[in-house]
Amino acid sequence: MTSCHNAEDPIKKVAIFGGTHGNELTGVFLVKHWLENGAEIQRTGLEVTPFITNPRAVKKCTRYIDCDLNRVFDLENLGKKMSEDLPYEVRRAQEINHLFGPKNSEDSYDIIFDLHNTTSNMGCTLILEDSRNDFLIQMFHYIKTSLAPLPCYVYLIEHPSLKYATTRSVAKYPVGIEVGPQPQGVLRADILDQMRKMIKHALDFIHNFNEGKEFPPCAIEVHKIMEKVDYPRNENGEIAAFIHPNLQDQDWKPLYPGDPVFLTLDGKTIPLGGDCTVYPVFVNEAAYYEKKEAFAKTTKLTLNAKSIRSSLH
Repeated sequence: MTSCHNAEDPIKKVAIFGGTHGNELTGVFLVKHWLENGAEIQRTGLEVTPFITNPRAVKKCTRYIDCDLNRVFDLENLGKKMSEDLPYEVRRAQEINHLFGPKNSEDSYDIIFDLHNTTSNMGCTLILEDSRNDFLIQMFHYIKTSLAPLPCYVYLIEHPSLKYATTRSVAKYPVGIEVGPQPQGVLRADILDQMRKMIKHALDFIHNFNEGKEFPPCAIEVHKIMEKVDYPRNENGEIAAFIHPNLQDQDWKPLYPGDPVFLTLDGKTIPLGGDCTVYPVFVNEAAYYEKKEAFAKTTKLTLNAKSIRSSLH
């Protein structure tokens, strides 16, 4: 029997990162729980390692200590000479790269799941960094199908200038998991339950794949980043308008040219410019005020994956 599929190596080593941002508590609490009792994340023949990525930030319940850990995994930072003068997160990135990498090498972990919360109303979100990766598209399809009727969105951050060097990019297959809305420094049972289910389905997929199950060709809808939009600002660089009530909590919903986007204190509405429909994500995310990002515009695409099967079978 022949079929057109990609024979992939079986998955051997998986890590689950919590606390990349120390005030995003769902991942922190799940990883701490799994470090104490990891029965629910173990699968036969698979090494699954739960790991707290930024322990100092977790202890202080803050996003980071010196700089954003989820932005410093470029080869320049990873290659810097280790010294006390380096920002804490750059030193930590080098340690993580040593433990789970090295990045871009055969020795790196197969998959890293990096658990995040957002204050935006994004529900269950999977973050994809490579639109041509059949294995990840198949996995995301499996997770989305397993979670249904609960919606699960895919955010594609493939972009020449907007893609950043994530903590999870140390692995051969990086997977971002983002669930919201949840305030920083707060736990919500519903959000925790959703993230836990996403990890369960992901590990089930890997287990099925390793056992020789063939996954037929599939397609998923994704939202690809187009650009990030800053808040309107005055001549001093201070925010001069805030997210319009019509846009608040409307992540993933279509936003049409002319729709209200921002509102000033004196009641002036600032509409969406341009001539195309966009889909906003990370709307009014608390952590992105410092990054000068009010929301990101995305466009909808369909990605197709060939069938895949483990090369052992």
